[in-house]
Amino acid sequence: MNRTGKPPAATPLAFHGGTAGALLPLLVFLAGVAALGLAGAPDERGFWPILLAGLAVGLLLARDRTAYAEALLQGMSRPIVMLMVLAWLLAGVLGSLVGASGFVGALVDVAARAGVSGGSYVLTAFLIAAALSTSTGTSLGTLIICVPLLYPAAGALGAEPVWLIGAILAGATFGDNISPVSDTTIASATTQEADIGGVVRSRLKYALPAGAVAAIVYAMFGGASVGVEGVSAGADLIRAGSLRPLIMLLPPSLTVVMLLRRTHLVPSLMVGIVSAATLGVAADLFNPGDLLHIDREAFIARGILLEGMERGVGISVFTLLLMGLVGGVEAAGLMDRLVARAERAASTPARAEWSIFGAVSAAVLLTTHSVVAILAVGRLARDVGPDLSISRYRRANILDVTVCTYPFLLPFFIPTILAGSLTGSGADFGVARVTALEAGLANLYSWGLLVVLLAAIATGRGRSEGD
Repeated sequence: MNRTGKPPAATPLAFHGGTAGALLPLLVFLAGVAALGLAGAPDERGFWPILLAGLAVGLLLARDRTAYAEALLQGMSRPIVMLMVLAWLLAGVLGSLVGASGFVGALVDVAARAGVSGGSYVLTAFLIAAALSTSTGTSLGTLIICVPLLYPAAGALGAEPVWLIGAILAGATFGDNISPVSDTTIASATTQEADIGGVVRSRLKYALPAGAVAAIVYAMFGGASVGVEGVSAGADLIRAGSLRPLIMLLPPSLTVVMLLRRTHLVPSLMVGIVSAATLGVAADLFNPGDLLHIDREAFIARGILLEGMERGVGISVFTLLLMGLVGGVEAAGLMDRLVARAERAASTPARAEWSIFGAVSAAVLLTTHSVVAILAVGRLARDVGPDLSISRYRRANILDVTVCTYPFLLPFFIPTILAGSLTGSGADFGVARVTALEAGLANLYSWGLLVVLLAAIATGRGRSEGD
């Protein structure tokens, strides 16, 4: 295996047009997603044809179409991709079970009695997501658990949906950035031969200012911009009254506990599903037949379980097609050329830091995978840093902070696509879906991180931190 995580090929895959030809499939995808995002496309299914178009361009330009097709399949068949697809499907089921129980109505009732609404609810959602992601180290797992629980109450509690999903996404990013058990924290520290504890402590200088600003803005501006009539319309759709559905907080909590104990995501979600179905039926929140039944008139199966799995289809197909596209780009050997060019440019401390930042930025944009980007550029940072007096903590922070910006801001990365997809959980409660573009733009934590990092590199402050 090489630094990018794929088996080494004898020679890079050649394209008509050279590097430009290798990049064109990705550019077609980016342009299409940008166009759909600006047009307000709310459903990730709309990105499927764009990805197919990118794959078709790649096949057209590849000099060896068979090798390109194999690279696509190799990109799609990675274990991490299969894990994500299964996680999306299972998360959809867990979210549907909790939603069907009347949990949202009970949550609204409790929040209203406590005076939590509008901006205060958005701030609370940010803090909950930040605490969960910091504890578990997983941003995607945090989104899977938090969005179906917190987002549907936006209308009834007077929270602006865009700010609310942005706050949850921001909280998920926060833990991914600073948690000692986050995969990006571990990758950035180990590639720079730094202790994880020291890396986390030094990273707080970047994370806390960005988090504080995000929290203040969410509290001040998170209230719904719609009128009272719009809020009431959302509230009318919620099955309020009994607080009994609050017991459905137990299954997601059980999943969280298992994640904290380092249990694999798939069994953690499966236990959550089984316990949610069992508890919901036992508490008479829904009937066994609601879980799965046959619609004899339409000759199809229906039920909460199927509806939940259907929620995960859009993001699952998107993930498969995107990883296939990335596999074709990686097969062209662009990552090795990128790192080599950045290494040649690193002649002074300032230039070295800009080179590391630029290389990991390009790597994450090319691969759409944060850890792969860190591993690809980690050797460059480790080689040039010591000779130019750039501390190992500083290098680790440049790598990690950078990959906690773009994937959580831009509408063609899995975290933003997933966040937008999960807002479909609010449909039954009168809360509109939010696009991936809108979710990313409202992630104030990642925007703050980017500003803090650029300022640190430009001024040189903290360059020798910890050493």
